[in-house]
Amino acid sequence: MTKPSNFYVASNLKRILDEKEDMSIRQLAEKAELNFETVRRLYNDETRQYQRDSIAAVCVVLGIGIGDLLEIKERN
Repeated sequence: MTKPSNFYVASNLKRILDEKEDMSIRQLAEKAELNFETVRRLYNDETRQYQRDSIAAVCVVLGIGIGDLLEIKERN
């Protein structure tokens, strides 16, 4: 049986912004009306708790779905 504790939620924001090439973390924070540190932590996959409104704002600005931004990964 697979144990839920063997999995975690990971952010794909770094890959998404790197592919876009026309938007920085700071620009995304401004467009999403979020604190720069909030977006920086999401970009660096350092976020411990995801705020629904923040995730929604990032997704809307980037034109992506939640499943594009966040994914479940298995711990090594």
